Amino acid sequence: MKNIHQTHASHPLSVKPAVHPSSQILNSFAGEWTSIGPNNKIIESRIGDYTYTMDDVTLNYTEVGKFTSIASHVCINPVDHPMDRVTQHHMTYRRASYGFANTNDEDIFNWRRGNRVTIGHDVWIGHGAIIMKGVHIGTGAVVGSGAVVTKDVEPYTIVVGVAAKPIKKRFPQETIDQLLQIAWWDWSRELLEEKFAELNDINSFIKKYG
Repeated sequence: MKNIHQTHASHPLSVKPAVHPSSQILNSFAGEWTSIGPNNKIIESRIGDYTYTMDDVTLNYTEVGKFTSIASHVCINPVDHPMDRVTQHHMTYRRASYGFANTNDEDIFNWRRGNRVTIGHDVWIGHGAIIMKGVHIGTGAVVGSGAVVTKDVEPYTIVVGVAAKPIKKRFPQETIDQLLQIAWWDWSRELLEEKFAELNDINSFIKKYG
């Protein structure tokens, strides 16, 4: 993966990712018009165009689509400890740091990498939400503040609570199907600029492009 270039996030944004200097980025990639807020920790993740994160966000081993909004204090894919061992403490796999061996236990880290989270396009993840390992969040979904998501979320579905449960769809299923077919998030910058004024009226948008 390509490392994100760290610069101070400022407005206006540009094709170059804006990353706050207080954030820690490891082996990750961000697309155009992206913004990474203060005190983020992002490990081996990929962030699509126009997506932004607010402050104190953690992303581990995560694929994020385009135009996704991630509020402050969100944690995506919190890492597991090996519960089947005598001790859960990370000395058993970060053993080199404690002087128990010359190398760490890479099997644990590979195990974590194998449980990636995937988040679709135009998803809104509310303040303090937690997305557990292996979960897929569908395009257009909303995750309520403080929710703990342990199961996949269907496109354009709103989920809340601990553990998170669906409460409603954002639109009728016919509208959802049409939006997924239109896939406006894949439009070029030029087309977005041309059609920008139409993005605020769902009914006329679907009628014209659906």
